[in-house]
Amino acid sequence: MVTLRQLRYLSALARFGHFGRAAESCAVTQPALSMQIADLERTLGVKVVERRPGEVFLTEIGREIARRGEDLLTASRDLVDFARHRAQPLTGRLTLGVIPSLAPYLLPKLLPLLQRRYPELRLELRESQTRQLVTEVGSGALDAALLALPAGHRDLESIALFDDEFLLAVPADDPRPETATVAVDEIDQSRLILLEDGHCLRDQALAFCATARNRAITIGGTSTTTFGASSLTTVIQMVAGGYGLTLIPQIAAEIERRDTRVKFLRLQRPQPGRTIGLAFRKTSPRRRDFEAFGEVVKEGVGGRSSVAQPVA
Repeated sequence: MVTLRQLRYLSALARFGHFGRAAESCAVTQPALSMQIADLERTLGVKVVERRPGEVFLTEIGREIARRGEDLLTASRDLVDFARHRAQPLTGRLTLGVIPSLAPYLLPKLLPLLQRRYPELRLELRESQTRQLVTEVGSGALDAALLALPAGHRDLESIALFDDEFLLAVPADDPRPETATVAVDEIDQSRLILLEDGHCLRDQALAFCATARNRAITIGGTSTTTFGASSLTTVIQMVAGGYGLTLIPQIAAEIERRDTRVKFLRLQRPQPGRTIGLAFRKTSPRRRDFEAFGEVVKEGVGGRSSVAQPVA
């Protein structure tokens, strides 16, 4: 019989393309992993890997077996979750992904509440961009992810938690008072500073401004201003230095406004923003955990307005 261990080792081999690194990720020796892969090949009667000096490739059928194996591994993890977490919500291990434009601003509010409310919860965090988090939630590598909705994956379900409006961050010497509201056509888009490619906040800002990507001063892009910034804090420092302006979520502005060289202006209504939610697999048995987690998030942000209902 094919075992879950063999499928897990094959999944690691598909991910790393190297026996040594795959074995290290599975906390086993390289010979042990290689032996299990060989047993898998004998059981199935097919070659799943092509070995070459210093590298390894999955065969065409090996890639398909690895893909189908991921579904079985995810189902097995869900089965364990169902048994372990049926009695009480938010106990044991929970692997959570968080996007970078949210993690440093929400987690300081959220983690103390979780510790007090659910002391038996063992939270494991991963900060990454939306696309990677969605992939890892779908594969079962993560239980859930806090990100901007929609998640854009047919196998995921989401619970909307709160709305996060955008503000315009400008240098403190900008002549407009902080009480001013700014129309989109008043934004000098040639001075707009954005995060590097891959960040959903960058795409949301571009969509709001309805401007071509190459008209923005893009940190990490093809412009001559290339700092490779992947954090809002770095972008705010650029604004503080007088190099431009940016759109920033309100949850981040609450912390970033400590820099007196920057001020934040509201945008004219309908004010742009994003909806923050918790995305998880439709097949996950931990919906009660996710709903309880969502309530703590909403409490952490002060009961900010939210949709608070499942959305695909």
